[in-house]
Amino acid sequence: MMKAVKLYEPGNLKVVEVEIPTISATEVLIKVKAVGICGSDIPRALVKGAYYKGLTLGHEFAGEIVECGLEATEWNIGDRVTIAPLVPCGECEYCAQGKYGLCDSYNYYGSRTDGAMANYIKVGKENILKLDDSISYDAGAMVDPAANAVHGLWRGDLKKGDIAVVIGLGAIGMFAVQFAREMGAKEVIAVDVFDEKLEVAKSLGADRVINSVNENLIELLAETSIDMVLDTSGSAIAQNQAVSITGKMGRVVFLGISNQPLTLSAKSVDRLMRYEIAIKGSWNSFSDPFPGKEWTYAIECMAQGNIKTEEIISHRFKLEETPQVFQKLKNKELVFNKILIYPGE
Repeated sequence: MMKAVKLYEPGNLKVVEVEIPTISATEVLIKVKAVGICGSDIPRALVKGAYYKGLTLGHEFAGEIVECGLEATEWNIGDRVTIAPLVPCGECEYCAQGKYGLCDSYNYYGSRTDGAMANYIKVGKENILKLDDSISYDAGAMVDPAANAVHGLWRGDLKKGDIAVVIGLGAIGMFAVQFAREMGAKEVIAVDVFDEKLEVAKSLGADRVINSVNENLIELLAETSIDMVLDTSGSAIAQNQAVSITGKMGRVVFLGISNQPLTLSAKSVDRLMRYEIAIKGSWNSFSDPFPGKEWTYAIECMAQGNIKTEEIISHRFKLEETPQVFQKLKNKELVFNKILIYPGE
């Protein structure tokens, strides 16, 4: 038996004892070492609910392989790994193009099938990526948001010498600041509403940090020729600001999930047209060969020590504390960045 965090309906999470998963020939069993709470987990746990009653949450994680199926011969017991949570169908037109994030009929760990807020999880062999010994399990649990940041910057066609703005400094935003530097941006400007997050972004390499509550972002950047803006906040206000600060032939990428209408001001629409600004969406982090170059690039950069992770972690909790953590999130009692959960034994 093992412990797992189960979601029964919005706001009703319980730590229960369940059977350890039984693997198929093409799966491995992973002992979970660290699992992150993603921004998408919060509305799922507190508002929307799961695809089925009793889902185990958690899709950002790292762990150790403890059992391998007969056909999972490329993996070994003791391997330190992370996993890509998407399970594409492999048959639709988008899978055929290697655009797995657009798959018409996909599965997803921690969303549509049991995830990693548990002592153990079974995972298909195709979804596993090995972690270099220099990468901690904590860092391994953050490869997912790191890969999302990379995908967003690539969607925005970030070029060497660009001036880039990152709005919203959750984990993805913090990684985006670092990867923008890694990809050769001339200047990286980080924007958020919390001074605590801005200080972390500065320590991670942001050239300028702006608190958009205390300062007028549009006026402040009026004389700066901005090539690309990545919004990870999902705020309607921030989305309008993103267009309002982008320079001629610039690119705006919306990555943050807003679940609300996008309303651009008259000035923003005029700027969008006159400056021939491109607006793109960014969804997930997958490409060909699956799970994608975003994932392998993120892991390589972490292994080389070029991307910091420890600074992004704001809270650590035991698995048994998870329901209380979500209650604190509901009550807005935490100013957080990446929250990690540790299943332990």
